[in-house]
Amino acid sequence: MSDFVVIAEARADQGKGASRRLRRLEGKIPAVIYGANQPAQSLTLIRKDFEHMLENEACFSSILEVQVGGETENVIIKDIQRHPAKGFPMHADFLRIRMDQAIKVNVPLHFINEEQCAGVKLDGGMIQKQATDIEVQCLPKNLPEYLEVDMLEVEMGQIVHLSDITLPEGVISTALEQGEEYDLTIASVVAPRAAKEEEAEDAEADGEAKGDGDAGDGAEAASSDDAGDGSED
Repeated sequence: MSDFVVIAEARADQGKGASRRLRRLEGKIPAVIYGANQPAQSLTLIRKDFEHMLENEACFSSILEVQVGGETENVIIKDIQRHPAKGFPMHADFLRIRMDQAIKVNVPLHFINEEQCAGVKLDGGMIQKQATDIEVQCLPKNLPEYLEVDMLEVEMGQIVHLSDITLPEGVISTALEQGEEYDLTIASVVAPRAAKEEEAEDAEADGEAKGDGDAGDGAEAASSDDAGDGSED
């Protein structure tokens, strides 16, 4: 049995209007489950129970059990649409899995020994993190809850790359499978001044990007006809 169980109900009502009523009047949110060469099924979830589960980081990199009308399916969380201002979930996408087929999942990174890091403790450096999770591919039974990045021996000026992360047996990095040029930076230890200058440059770049008025293509938000327009309370 999975550590995470989602109790759901089958849903017949479709469309944004029905989804708004669901969220406002019933304390529920719409969801969909799809994949494994089976038809997609619309669901409803109890919002407070789902929010409580999402507080545990491990649910995003774990196999979940969705129970609908007495039947159970193994799934992973594929996407969650959230309220743009308040952050609560407004719609969830679940992907069915088969235990004998490999899946791709983003697994969180846990940085350890940060205070004891050589570049920090001996040289007064600062740790900069360029990634908080990475995509891996593995069989469901081998899916790790998280991956550790040990910063203990990282010295000033050194960079931790994707290839420096120790992966469990049966787990591969999808990026590294594409070639050495995808061996991305995960973290580095830099001088405090260099860190501040880089932060200033990033802030300036973000400001310029916002000034361009790029609203994005909204492809993910449009994955469901009832993901909502972000105006819910």
